[in-house]
Amino acid sequence: MLGATTTPADRRRRFRELLAGSEIVQFPGAINPINAQIIEQIGFEGIYISGGAFSAAQGLPDIGLTTLTEVADHGRAISRVTNLPTFIDADTGWGEAMNVARTVQEFEDAGLAGMHLEDQVNPKRCGHLDGKEVVGTSEMVKRISAAVKGRRDENFVICARTDARAGEGLDAAIERAKAYIDAGADMIFPEAMRDLGEFETFAQAVDVPILANMTEFGKSELFTTEQLADAGVRLVIYPVTTLRLAMGAIKSGLQTIRDTGTQVTLLDGMQTRADLYETIDYAAYNDFDAAVFNFSQEGHQ
Repeated sequence: MLGATTTPADRRRRFRELLAGSEIVQFPGAINPINAQIIEQIGFEGIYISGGAFSAAQGLPDIGLTTLTEVADHGRAISRVTNLPTFIDADTGWGEAMNVARTVQEFEDAGLAGMHLEDQVNPKRCGHLDGKEVVGTSEMVKRISAAVKGRRDENFVICARTDARAGEGLDAAIERAKAYIDAGADMIFPEAMRDLGEFETFAQAVDVPILANMTEFGKSELFTTEQLADAGVRLVIYPVTTLRLAMGAIKSGLQTIRDTGTQVTLLDGMQTRADLYETIDYAAYNDFDAAVFNFSQEGHQ
């Protein structure tokens, strides 16, 4: 009630524990706070906040058009309602070294548990599109070094994403990752791996946890957590899955309403009023202020 019961520091420590553990963990993407609450209630270990999903929700392509302030506010709204670690997409850090350091601190202040930086040039593009360009290794090392220097909570996780596989090949991407680890990266996000063998090769080549991006309709096949765990992956994210589920249902439902003039055939697929109130813990507000909770749910769906 009224947000998470754990502190951001506790959630950051928990993120570190998960990454240091022996089991693969799943972080579905949350597109808004109630989505994060559902992820927690279903029993996932953490929450991912996708830049691509956020920009799409604003009606914008994923080419670096959203600002640090917008993304930090979005992350804050999500992190404040969940007890799970929240891991956010920081794109290229919104500028040069000092901007990257500020990005880390803004995200710390927003209650987030970690972030990933990528080695694309600006303007960036979705990691599963063709035509990506990456900066030189030394430039990305500066970004990572600045992020580490800007960090005030040592448990805030700084992950380095490399998009070099597409243009430079797997071996070059691994060499970049090693340089990023030397600069202080806590985890590596090798984007757009082609198969399980590439994930396994990457995981064996570095001594920090590896992240797998299981986004739909991308370059990577959609592997199971068991397959990814066997390949050495520690964290798997599903960045845009909930957005795609929601938008697919919304588009279909609106077409039904347009065609038939009523939503009556859609009710079975909707979240009920009772489930909505349970998800957001409406009844608990009665314990805080009885004047707020002054109606009965009886008879309402």
